[in-house]
Amino acid sequence: MKIDELKELLHRFDANVIYNADLKKKNWFNIGGKAKLFFNANELKDLIEFLKILNNREKIHIIGAGSNTLITDEVYDGVIIKLGKNFNRLSILNSNIIISGTAVLDKKLSEFAAENSLSGFEFLACIPGTIGGGLKMNAGCFGKEFKDILVSIQAIDKTGNISTISAKEINFDYRKNNLSDDLIFLSASFKGKKKDTKKIIESMKKLKIEKNNNQPSKIKTSGSTFKNPVRITTKKAWQLIKESVPANTKFGDACISDKHSNFFVNKGNASFNDMKKLINFVEKSVFKKTGINIEKEIKILEN
Repeated sequence: MKIDELKELLHRFDANVIYNADLKKKNWFNIGGKAKLFFNANELKDLIEFLKILNNREKIHIIGAGSNTLITDEVYDGVIIKLGKNFNRLSILNSNIIISGTAVLDKKLSEFAAENSLSGFEFLACIPGTIGGGLKMNAGCFGKEFKDILVSIQAIDKTGNISTISAKEINFDYRKNNLSDDLIFLSASFKGKKKDTKKIIESMKKLKIEKNNNQPSKIKTSGSTFKNPVRITTKKAWQLIKESVPANTKFGDACISDKHSNFFVNKGNASFNDMKKLINFVEKSVFKKTGINIEKEIKILEN
């Protein structure tokens, strides 16, 4: 649809809609052009109405912290939705169940669990991004994944219908699940185990130290670029990349981190094409050297 048509259709949401919205500052790579339409959904009722009015006439992408996304430099011909304040809440149920909105940062959930003496969430202190993104890809580290603590998910489809899905109904695998891409996650419930808060905090500190010793921080990166090929080899993606690609490989300002080979970095003013070329080059080089196809972990958003 044209912008004038969208403005007429969605005029009641004017306070929360930005047309031709700049996306460069909304992702960790600091790369990207504009979105035809950007919707800040602060209330569930507004999100439901927005989706029902839009009625699947535009492609929709949900953005959280932007920690795992590479965005085109062109105008993205679709709708970007960011879940706002009413999706950024945490509460306790029955002393060992946490209800979390999907806009909550992973590390905030881990901190909230520690404050309430609940163990099992420590690994989240080391994962960038939001709960929604973590659920979408079954994110994890240090041997733990979202599936290990999940009880249920509340979701809405892109026509505005809400459902609750038990974790038992979901087939989780490494960095993925079998849920439809049509679903937008609203909230989730997680189960922890009671443990002394001081011991939980100590465990979190140890994990953070290990992460900081092995991964770059405070730079323009999207985290792990490729998934570990767990069904093919015991080698990690970073090991395969290190064996297959010269460390100084770069396209424009897009380069490989010297601290972790699976972290790609925008050293200055890398373009979408620079980073995409680097990703494709590494993927092909690993296959040429090892015969292993490594699968992208980051989401590439393009027309």
